[in-house]
Amino acid sequence: MTNGSGPVYGERVEPGPDDVCYRHPDVRSFALCQRCGRTICGDCQVVSAVGVLCPECTKEMRAPAGQRAARSTRVAGRRIAALDAPVTYGIMLLCAVVFVAQWLSATFGGNGVTAALWYAPLYSMPGAFEPWRLLTAMFTHSPTFFLHILFNLYALWLFGRNLEQAIGRAAFAVLFLFAGVGGSLGVMMWAYVDPQALVVPTVGASGAIFGVLAATLVAMRAARANITSLAVLIAINFAIGLIPGAAISWQAHLGGLIVGAATMWLLLATRGPRLRRRRVAGLVGLGALLVLLSGAYFVVAPAAQFVG
Repeated sequence: MTNGSGPVYGERVEPGPDDVCYRHPDVRSFALCQRCGRTICGDCQVVSAVGVLCPECTKEMRAPAGQRAARSTRVAGRRIAALDAPVTYGIMLLCAVVFVAQWLSATFGGNGVTAALWYAPLYSMPGAFEPWRLLTAMFTHSPTFFLHILFNLYALWLFGRNLEQAIGRAAFAVLFLFAGVGGSLGVMMWAYVDPQALVVPTVGASGAIFGVLAATLVAMRAARANITSLAVLIAINFAIGLIPGAAISWQAHLGGLIVGAATMWLLLATRGPRLRRRRVAGLVGLGALLVLLSGAYFVVAPAAQFVG
């Protein structure tokens, strides 16, 4: 009796090329280490509570806890490095964790987490200066509007991975960081036009996302690819923020777009190993400019007085 391509029942099964001990290639065996799966012969088998183990796994199991933890860390590091876009996935995971904390706080604890992370131009004023909010805001979302985080995570998954693979992990991390700060600066600068915006808080993850979209647009344009669909997508989503009563910070979107596009232009203009120093210098210079702009209120404050 047969089962298609399988052997006839009762037929002798011949050892395959992998059915040899990994330590003794001339010894046939069908026994596998229960931990690593390597083939081991009778002389190499070590009986344990979970079955037979190879000598290496036995040694690791008997190693001090600190050594096992170090090995686990190295293995985890190699797995993360093997991902096609680890920075993008890391950002997505961080946004998801922050969102869960925001939602739990908004539901059971008075929205304290969101209030601790959001950004308002007031926090760039002397006397209320909390510059870290320019950074923390880029990982926050509306805790009551689930489509906000779903759209942003989908956009990151769709565009962030490809952009990271194209420009490299370090460059993508810098670009995302700069675009996020650019989004916060867009909100900050708008207070010069409308001083009432000083006290309006913003959850600014979308600013960084728009920076990624703008950078992708610049990269596609440089590669002479068709950018029509992406340009329309960006335009539509930006226009939605201009709808009265939408409660969307188009200022953050604009700031992220400008800084994301500028960073991508800089990266493209300094491609190649020969221009590496110029690239580093350019990114440092752009980062310094963003830092200087974050302290603009110390030089020229918005015209109107803050009214609590």
